[in-house]
Amino acid sequence: MSQRWVIHLPIVAADLPAAQRFARVVGRWMLVLPQVEPGGTTVSAEDDQNLRHWVFCDSPMPDGRRCLLRTGHDGRCSRRLRR
Repeated sequence: MSQRWVIHLPIVAADLPAAQRFARVVGRWMLVLPQVEPGGTTVSAEDDQNLRHWVFCDSPMPDGRRCLLRTGHDGRCSRRLRR
């Protein structure tokens, strides 16, 4: 068994896009903590937690880090939001 533990923190949102937006905000904000891996963030319906929806792209980038844009984004991967 791994020596790592995962924290599941239930937060309620009105729909899937709202849940994904909220999770992206929280994931990016939590980057100040070295223990956080936001790329693995998913959301699910309360009554169907086995069906999870990815929040971040999480694709590997040339520098070895992971993309922090929304899943299914257009264009090149990045660690920062595009305006």
